[in-house]
Amino acid sequence: MRDVGSPGSQEPISARARIPGGPDGRRMLWIALVDKTGTGLWAGAAALYFTTVSGLGIAEVGLLLSLSGAVGIAGSPLAGRIADRVPLTRLLVALQLLRALGALALFTTDAYGLLLLYSAVGSLGDRAASVVTKLYAARVTGPDRVRYQAVNRTVSNIGFSLGGLAAAAALAVGTAAAYRSLLLGDALSYLAVAALTLRCGEPAAPSRVVASSDGVVPAPPTSPWRDRTYLLYTASDTVLSLHDSVFRVGIPLWIVHATAAPEGLAPLLMVVNSGLVVFCQVPLARFGATTAAARNLLRPLAGTFLVSALALAASAAGGPWAAVTALTVAAVTLTFAEMLHAVVSWELSVALAPAEAQGAYLGVHGLAQSAQRSGGPLAATAAVAAGPAAWLAVGVLLAATCWGQRRLVRDRLTVPVTAAEPAPEPAAEPEPAAEPAPTAEPASPTRNRRP
Repeated sequence: MRDVGSPGSQEPISARARIPGGPDGRRMLWIALVDKTGTGLWAGAAALYFTTVSGLGIAEVGLLLSLSGAVGIAGSPLAGRIADRVPLTRLLVALQLLRALGALALFTTDAYGLLLLYSAVGSLGDRAASVVTKLYAARVTGPDRVRYQAVNRTVSNIGFSLGGLAAAAALAVGTAAAYRSLLLGDALSYLAVAALTLRCGEPAAPSRVVASSDGVVPAPPTSPWRDRTYLLYTASDTVLSLHDSVFRVGIPLWIVHATAAPEGLAPLLMVVNSGLVVFCQVPLARFGATTAAARNLLRPLAGTFLVSALALAASAAGGPWAAVTALTVAAVTLTFAEMLHAVVSWELSVALAPAEAQGAYLGVHGLAQSAQRSGGPLAATAAVAAGPAAWLAVGVLLAATCWGQRRLVRDRLTVPVTAAEPAPEPAAEPEPAAEPAPTAEPASPTRNRRP
C-alpha cells in the first residue's frame, strides 16, 4: 500500500488509508455495521415473532419463511440487471426503503396472506440490496476489492453479533412488546442505512464501446444467461456455499442426535465461528489478493472441507470428550473453509464478469447464495439422518467441486474479457535497406492501443 503522506514520509499508514475505497469505502463499512446489527436483531426472532405475536402455527411459519425466501431468489438477477442501467446509490436507497417498508408492514396485520406478501417484499429487497452493495464495493475499491471484502465481512460479523446479543436479551423477556421492539429495530436499521447511502458518491461505471462507420457507439451488454462458463461457475459455487447450512443447521442437529457432546456446545461453536471470522478474515485475504491467487486457494479449500467432514464423521464414534474435540476441529476447519471460500468467490465472481455487464453477472451469481439458503438446510438434515458416511460423501463432493471449479475457470481467466477494438491500421512500408532504421520512432497509438 502506498504512503498517502508526503514523499519520503516514514510515518505509518493510518487505519483510514489501509481501508480501500476511500471515504465511500469507509461509509459502506458503517452501512454494513448498521445493516447487520438490524439483521441480527430480527434473524433469530422472526419465527418466534410469527408464533407469539401473529399467532401462527409452526407449520404455517415454516411455509411462510420458505415461500418468502423463494421469492427473494428473484431479487439477485433482477437488481443486477437494473444496476447496469441506473445509478447504484439511488438503487441502493430505493432497495433499503423497500426493506424498511416490508418490515414495518408486518406491524399492520396478522392475516397470513398479507404476512406472506410483506415478508416476500422484504426478502426480495434483501437479496437485491446484497448484490448491488457488492457491485458498488467492486467499483469503488477496484483491484483492492478482495481486501475490502475481508474488512467488510469482519465488520458485518461484529454487527450481527451485536444484534444477536440484543435479541437474546429481548427474547429472555419473551413478551409481545419485546418481539415488536426487535422488528422495529430491524426496520429502523434499513432507514438509517438509506440515509447513510445518500452520503455516498456514485462510482464510475465501466462501459463497453465498439467502432462503427459513424464513430464510437455503445455496444449491447453481454447476457450472463448465455455465458455457459459463468453459469457453471455459479452452479459450482452453490455447492461450495453448503458450508453455511452444514454449520448452522447440520452441526447443531448432529450434536443432539448423533454424538455424546452436550447440547450447549452448538452456540459455543457459533461463537468460535464469529470470533475466527473477525480476527482471521482480513489476514487471510492477502492470500487471494489477485485473481490467480484466489483460484489457487481452491486447493487448500478442498483440504479444509475434507478435514472438516472427517472430523464430523469421527465425532459420532467416541465419548463426550472425544466428541467435543472432533466437533471443535470440524467447526474450526469449516470456518476456515468459509473464509477461504469468501475470498475465492468474491474475486472470481467479479473477475469472470465483463466490466460492462458486472451488475447482470453478479446478479446471476447471487443466485448461488439464494439457492443454497433454500436447498442447503434440506441437504444438511439429510446428511444428519444418513449418518457418518454421509458427511464423508459431503466432504468428497465439496473437494471435487473445488477441483472442478479450478479447472473450469482456468482458461477463462487467461483471456481477459474486453471491449471490441477497431481493426489496426496497415503497417507502414519498410524503409529502404540502404537507410538506417530510426532509433526512436513513436509507436502508432492505434496499433498499440490496449482495451
